[in-house]
Amino acid sequence: MIIGIIHSGSGLGDSLFSYIATRVRALDLGVDFGFVGKEFFKGASFMNLDWGVQANISYTVDNNSGAVKPIYGGNEYKEYVLNKPYYDPEFNFIPDGSVIDGYGAQDIRYFEHRLDEVREWLKVEPLDKMPDWLGIINFRGGEYQAISNLFLPQEYWDKGIEILKNNGVKGFEVHTDDYLTAKKFFPSEDMEIYSNIEMNWRAIRYAKHLIISNSAFAIIPRLLKHLDDLESVTIAPKFWAGRNIGEWRRPQNYYSKFLYI
Repeated sequence: MIIGIIHSGSGLGDSLFSYIATRVRALDLGVDFGFVGKEFFKGASFMNLDWGVQANISYTVDNNSGAVKPIYGGNEYKEYVLNKPYYDPEFNFIPDGSVIDGYGAQDIRYFEHRLDEVREWLKVEPLDKMPDWLGIINFRGGEYQAISNLFLPQEYWDKGIEILKNNGVKGFEVHTDDYLTAKKFFPSEDMEIYSNIEMNWRAIRYAKHLIISNSAFAIIPRLLKHLDDLESVTIAPKFWAGRNIGEWRRPQNYYSKFLYI
């Protein structure tokens, strides 16, 4: 059995990477899977995930970070933490009877061979209106504002909008975790701003044209969109978390289907 961890302090994107890493490794091994901390999953209101079999491991939760810490007792499990900023081939050698802390398994090589299955695991209904001429802006504010390497400048969003307009996009919606900050970046009355986790994820998942922030939130839904539609466009920040300093701090976040600027 392979057991995954869902941390109470993790956002939806990181939790989905943990979920996928656990299920992919279990499927590759042909064994059962389960999770600890599944009650902390932030997409439960709109995603009906299969959590596998019951994982009989107790745990504590760190009050500061929200990290779930398994208590193994007499259980003979070995824990593997996937937190390197690049692909770790050791993933392919994780044996049955392991616990995977997989929030860092963001390199597509961990799961590309199972993308068809991932699409089924994370199936959600599209939004009612998602015309091809509509561009979606996935703006990340919140705590990113205090981290200079992560918070993207106005120039990035303006350049992305210009590219999409030249590609036939006639209007935009902003989907964000931070309505007030997004309104400062996109003050036009013609741009609706939505701050709802379900609407945000579904819009990102099914939009034909999208500009994303350097957040884990958008990665999986966009890779699934490109699987469905080879002509879809995803504009992403070059260097990912290092765009503002011109350095690939997390090379695992390069995806060949994305257009980096």
